[in-house]
Amino acid sequence: MSQATGKGKERRTFLGVLLGGFSVALGAALGWPVFKFLAPRAGADEAQQVKIPRDQVAIGGAHFFNFQGRPAVILQPEAGNFVALSAVCTHLGCIVKWENDKGEFLCPCHGGQFSASGQVLGGPPPKPLDTYPVAVVDQDIMVG
Repeated sequence: MSQATGKGKERRTFLGVLLGGFSVALGAALGWPVFKFLAPRAGADEAQQVKIPRDQVAIGGAHFFNFQGRPAVILQPEAGNFVALSAVCTHLGCIVKWENDKGEFLCPCHGGQFSASGQVLGGPPPKPLDTYPVAVVDQDIMVG
């Protein structure tokens, strides 16, 4: 009878360790998104201005880059006129794509459409794309 009691105790210990390990793994899996939400954003200490060579932005074209740790885009709708926008859709945060043939942005997630100036043309986005200040200095474009 002592052998049966010993095996039962070993089995309970094993199951307790297994349950404890599973609980720790589950807690880590559930706690990680909360930590990422509350932790400071990566890139928060990046430069407040980004310098882009003027020749990288074609007339009627778009140039994507990172601004303060987030995707951004700069356009040149007309010669010498530059517009810098956030490339993050205001609906659910997907990255918008530039449709060169239409001259507008399209969000691939839910079909949101934005004009070259960032205004909502259609779909579910609740507000326009964020704009950033732009200045032309010599042969460079300064965003921010």
